[in-house]
Amino acid sequence: MTKRLENKVAVITGGNSGIGLATAKLYKDEGAKVIITARSDDSYQNAIAEYGKVFDVVKTDITNLNELENLYTHVKDKYGKIDILFANAGIAYFAPMESVTEDFFDSQFNTNVKGLFFSVQKAQNLLAEGASVILNTSGVNTKGLHSSSVYAATKAAVRSLARTLSAELVAKGIRVNALAPGPVETPIYSKMGMSEEEVSGFAKSIKETTPIGRFGSADELAKAALFLASDDSSFVLGTELVVDGGFSQL
Repeated sequence: MTKRLENKVAVITGGNSGIGLATAKLYKDEGAKVIITARSDDSYQNAIAEYGKVFDVVKTDITNLNELENLYTHVKDKYGKIDILFANAGIAYFAPMESVTEDFFDSQFNTNVKGLFFSVQKAQNLLAEGASVILNTSGVNTKGLHSSSVYAATKAAVRSLARTLSAELVAKGIRVNALAPGPVETPIYSKMGMSEEEVSGFAKSIKETTPIGRFGSADELAKAALFLASDDSSFVLGTELVVDGGFSQL
């Protein structure tokens, strides 16, 4: 049986953990050549040590345009094209409005919006005809969740980009869509700037308000990312596939 991503070249930003890593593994299983990025020196070295024989790992801070250009120069020289771009890298910090600082605000917009936008812009000349671009949004971009004002706003901006970039790239046969995870068991919760007690309380609250009654898994999101990457979604354009256990829908 033919694998769904046979001979495809896939780039996944932030592919060294969580949803990105689960997706990288699934894409690899489906026949793709997979390039993942890691942001810091430590995460890059860890990814090389653990996954360097499976994936092509490139150290890339998506907020640094020179590093993005270096990433795509590497991809061009080694692979010549990109068939799938999963702009997955992002950060999440929650705080009530009165606690938001300029650095808190800028760091999230720089990564989740600026970094994501330029991840696509810098790749556009490598995107093959029929390529699929997937942007990582979030179920909170349509939900008034307490303390999520900055993070949710970044993801609402990304949802808009799925539409506007679709309008710009469709003439080249390139599809752009968004994948909106809900509460998913990934390392991102430990990086939200909250204490262990706050994270525990936050997780309890989210679970109680998710209709399906549990967190999702990174593997479940990876299956949705596979659908958007493959020809199974060939007539899907500019949309947001929400995979959140009903969190933002019911």
